[in-house]
Amino acid sequence: MKNLKNLIDKLEKDNVLSKEEFVELIDLRNPEVNEYLFEKARNIRYKYYDHDIYIRGLIEFTNYCKNDCFYCGIRRSNKNAKRYRLSKSQILECCKTGYELGFRTYVLQGGDDPFYTDDKIIEIIKEIKQNFSDCAVTLSLGEKPYNSYKAYYEAGADRYLLRHETATEEHYNKLHPSELSLSNRKQCLWDLKEIGYDVGTGFMVGSPYQTTENLADDLLFIKELKPQMVGIGPFIPHHDTPFKEFEGDDGNLTLFMIGLLRLMLPSALLPSTTALGTIDPLGREKGIFSGANVVMPNLSPIEVRDKYLLYDNKICTGDEAAECRFCMENRMKKIGYNVVVSRGDFKPETIII
Repeated sequence: MKNLKNLIDKLEKDNVLSKEEFVELIDLRNPEVNEYLFEKARNIRYKYYDHDIYIRGLIEFTNYCKNDCFYCGIRRSNKNAKRYRLSKSQILECCKTGYELGFRTYVLQGGDDPFYTDDKIIEIIKEIKQNFSDCAVTLSLGEKPYNSYKAYYEAGADRYLLRHETATEEHYNKLHPSELSLSNRKQCLWDLKEIGYDVGTGFMVGSPYQTTENLADDLLFIKELKPQMVGIGPFIPHHDTPFKEFEGDDGNLTLFMIGLLRLMLPSALLPSTTALGTIDPLGREKGIFSGANVVMPNLSPIEVRDKYLLYDNKICTGDEAAECRFCMENRMKKIGYNVVVSRGDFKPETIII
């Protein structure tokens, strides 16, 4: 027990452990160690963000995807998926609704859909920036060429989310078809950093074939990348995928990994995800208690929400945008946190005294 707490102290001090130390800490964790970690994670988060929780308005604008990732409910081989695409005017209407509700960051997320050419994405970004100039635009559109990323950035995009999913090549190849590669995924992340984006990455916890060593590799890759944002969530199976029979994480390991990430990247933006809320009615609150500081209510039109299903039993698919917004605010208030109306920008560690 003492040794595990010593490892947590070391992580707090050095912001990194060896692979072997990460494996030991993850494998031997227990409720007492968990609480020791979470208390430290909360205190570090308070130092940078006090009790503030940033909200992002999530706009899931297409569930078409050219990729066939084995874990994903909108994979191209899923013939049962009810496909949709939002028009530019529909996306802007979501932004308008969100702005009136206090959102100052929009997250445009979709499958890797060739219908949305670079020109179309650039036009959408420019119009959002023109109409909502005090807002940040975050993109989550998958792997793109360097020049596409650069063009989006020059059009006004501020942030880009691209989860690497696993940093171990052997594991990556068990989760993805052969036309996708971990080396390209990582290169995309380095490209995004070079261009100047605030970059987010992340991984699934409890995904099929995942080992503790894989999780340690994820942490070490993230430490090397130094992203501004890290989004992790529990693997939840989807009934129309090859992984439908696998069990997902019950949330406990995901929460522990959030705590480790907070100690590794003290000022990072760490969301408490919808997936956590899907497997546990208090999952998002538990994510905040573990060190997270971002939540992402859904701004997508209500008629498409139940079609963007990456995994089974996703919550909030029937709620209006205002319901999601104020439900989240009330949930955070109940546990002593404040949803703030701002862009919710990353705070570099060097500016904190």
